[in-house]
Amino acid sequence: MFIMFDPLINILLIYLIAAVLPAILLVNYANNQPSLHRQPTGIMMHLLWEGVLAALIALVLEWLMQQLVAGYRMETWQMYLGVGIIEEGAKLYLLKKETWNSPYFQTRYDGIVYAVFVSLGFAAFENVKYVMAYGLSVAVTRALFAIPAHMAFAVLMGMFYGRAKQAACHRKSFLTGFFAVLCYAVPVALHCAYDSMASVETLPFILIVVVIYFIIFKLMRREAMSDRFV
Repeated sequence: MFIMFDPLINILLIYLIAAVLPAILLVNYANNQPSLHRQPTGIMMHLLWEGVLAALIALVLEWLMQQLVAGYRMETWQMYLGVGIIEEGAKLYLLKKETWNSPYFQTRYDGIVYAVFVSLGFAAFENVKYVMAYGLSVAVTRALFAIPAHMAFAVLMGMFYGRAKQAACHRKSFLTGFFAVLCYAVPVALHCAYDSMASVETLPFILIVVVIYFIIFKLMRREAMSDRFV
């Protein structure tokens, strides 16, 4: 009986590896930047699972949104804005819930690492869903565009999140609120812009995405090199 199912199991493993491997490579890249200190492995694994939970929450909320707007004419950008608000909101909610008061949140770059792990846990789950539904044909496209996009959203979220934590530790309430708004609003705006461009599927979209990724990876390295204790 087990021999009969071996080919099916092998196919499922290939699908899972294709779906999850890009996220694993990116979290490893984020975690290995030369920052001031390393995070415990257990915390990071927990944040990956929190990202999966964020994806499940977003699925439910997006379904509810679709039911609420059913029958109403909505512009494409409005729909994508709703998706960005929900998905980035779910990530940020669980990110703050799990890390804001953590004794391991000691530097600004920690905010980026935390956000990246949550976001790529989200992206890995989303990728598994798409690969299982549409096959390996979507794995390459999502590996090149969708998963790094979630990382880009996360780097911006984490950069401002780390600064909000630093401002809070220095009792600067205005700056804390200012950076708290940015750590949500900026990823939502980029997420909405990315989704809107992706629907066009043109060469300009590809070029813009390449430029965004170049900037994000440079930004992440710069933040790690200029890391500061909160």
